[in-house]
Amino acid sequence: MDKALIPKETPKFAVVGHPNKGKSSIVAALAQDDTVAISNVPGTTHEQKSYPLQVDGRVIYELIDTPGFQRARGVLEWLKSHDVSAAKRPEVVRKFIETHRDDPRYHDEIELLKPIMQGAGIIYVVDASKPYGEEYEAQMEILQWTGQPSMALLNHIDEDDYASEWKPALNQYFKSIRTFNPMRTDTAQQIAILESMAQLREEWTAQIKESIQLFEQYQHQKIRQSAEVITALIVTALGYREKLTIKGEEATQQEKEEIRKRYEQKLRQLEAESHAKIERIWNHAHLEVDEAPLLFEGMDLFSESSADIFGLTRKEMMLTAATTGAVTGAGIDLLFAGHTLFVGGAIGAVVGGVGAYFGFDELSNVKVLGQKLGKRYLQVGPMGNRNFPYILLGRALYLVTKLASRSHARREPLALTPDTRFKEEWLDEERQKRLEKYHKAFRSDKEIESEVFEAYSQLLQETIESII
Repeated sequence: MDKALIPKETPKFAVVGHPNKGKSSIVAALAQDDTVAISNVPGTTHEQKSYPLQVDGRVIYELIDTPGFQRARGVLEWLKSHDVSAAKRPEVVRKFIETHRDDPRYHDEIELLKPIMQGAGIIYVVDASKPYGEEYEAQMEILQWTGQPSMALLNHIDEDDYASEWKPALNQYFKSIRTFNPMRTDTAQQIAILESMAQLREEWTAQIKESIQLFEQYQHQKIRQSAEVITALIVTALGYREKLTIKGEEATQQEKEEIRKRYEQKLRQLEAESHAKIERIWNHAHLEVDEAPLLFEGMDLFSESSADIFGLTRKEMMLTAATTGAVTGAGIDLLFAGHTLFVGGAIGAVVGGVGAYFGFDELSNVKVLGQKLGKRYLQVGPMGNRNFPYILLGRALYLVTKLASRSHARREPLALTPDTRFKEEWLDEERQKRLEKYHKAFRSDKEIESEVFEAYSQLLQETIESII
């Protein structure tokens, strides 16, 4: 975003502290931005960089990632060499920045101090899994000299807890102290941090309170958009038809195999595109998926594993048939044929064979259409398998739940290893009956009315809200 578009009154917060204490991770988590550079190597951040959190084009707040302190004691000695009253101390800090702006020794200190002296509030980050040391007091004193409102965040990089050692010292320098784990952040934790920010400066209180409401709306917006994407996927996939022109009166086995392959590959493509959209909705466009053997060697859209985890059981299928009417035509073959394939989109790249779990004709019959004297062609679709939409739906819902709970500070690949218990979290008998009525409409040749689309999307939105 062009920084010129950021309103001047937007609350800004410089995230500062010792190198390698999780500053960039906290910026990534609070800004919900997975582009923030994060590394275990000290000194990864060399220049200040701002990350505004936006909702519908409006900036809620701006976080500024800064380099860590390198020569805090030297800076503090320089500041203390100027014997001034407390009211004059911010002027001395500005003088330090002006005097040493070209001095490479203090490059990092100047970079972190500049946004503070331009009006940014201070978020001082410490690693509470390490013991407190007096060497940090120089940093805290420098921040006190700026005269800017400040709060401290206790980050626990490791499992040890020395918060009781840190808090008495931090209380001497900061108005507010909170514990914040950027790797496990959720909506409630972020709102708690926002409420603390609102107390730092009176002028920010009203705006940040309003921002909290926007932030909550933002979470609902992501759920609603996810539901809309999944609805579009289900409607398109169930109604999709693949056609292939044939040369003779009857289709050859090769032509039948070709249209089968094209049909299933198209459905995989639709799923992959939808999953990518969901990743962008939750600001995880740079997500790397862990290609774990447990998941990827048996989790293709048409595999037995997908059917076992996300699809209906025999009993549930019978219930669906009894509820919505007997299934006409070919029955569903629930015997596993034995292929191992890959998941598309966020769950993985799709490769390999087709038709592992279902007999293909039970997915959708291959039909020969066309005039005798004209071109004849094969058609596959719309989807006839009543279990398929639940598999497609369950996989998408599972992805949403994982993305919704994943902090943007995490950089390890996303491991997706669902089990059969996931279905119990969202698919009960009543919801299944409601879904099946829509699935029947989506499989028909009739055009789907907008009211039906919206009603199904609303049902999915309620479902997502119930499981995240």
